Amino acid sequence: MGETQGGDKETPRGSTGRRALLIGGAAAAVGTVALARDELARLWWRLPGVEKPRVAGAVDFRGAQWVSASSANYRRADRPDDYAIDRVVVHVTQGGFRSAVKVFQDPAHGAAAHYVVRKDGHITQMIRELDVAFHAGNREYNEHSVGIEHEGFVEQASSFTDAMYAASARLTAGICGRYGIPVDREHVIGHVEVPGTDHTDPGRYWDWDRYMALVRRAHRTQV
Repeated sequence: MGETQGGDKETPRGSTGRRALLIGGAAAAVGTVALARDELARLWWRLPGVEKPRVAGAVDFRGAQWVSASSANYRRADRPDDYAIDRVVVHVTQGGFRSAVKVFQDPAHGAAAHYVVRKDGHITQMIRELDVAFHAGNREYNEHSVGIEHEGFVEQASSFTDAMYAASARLTAGICGRYGIPVDREHVIGHVEVPGTDHTDPGRYWDWDRYMALVRRAHRTQV
């Protein structure tokens, strides 16, 4: 499929990282039982054989439809505790809505975004915001961002409808509100602006001025 990019299929980090060490020796490292107890309470689910509870079918954006991406196309996490979420990355599918959903369900694809926005404004969530989606082709950006795909083609201005802009703007405003992300072009970016990428989306026909005005308006009504 088109513009969502992998690049996060990294080797898992070693078991002797800072958090892992805190699990075994928080009291000694910090010197306070209270802090060690707090750390253990937050990280209990990282112990072998334990997973953080999830609600099946839960969505982060009210009104979104849940359709799960393949677990091969994202990494389970506990954001923003693991990684602060400080960006939204705008993508274009380079194809139809159904093909985007289908390819994100394919474990061989190696990439997926958190959301897909259809031309009529329908929003499908495929990965929870707390998890790291492989969408930007840059590990750091993947860990700290939410990726939103938009149905269409970068060289077809007709791809970007009024309904799509409006729905996507409400979605981005909600994400910015949840994580305290500034509503500006330094923090709401296109895939093309991710360091190291060779992708061009959302392309020259994506109206950034219009989109950001809609995001700011939606953000004001939510706060």
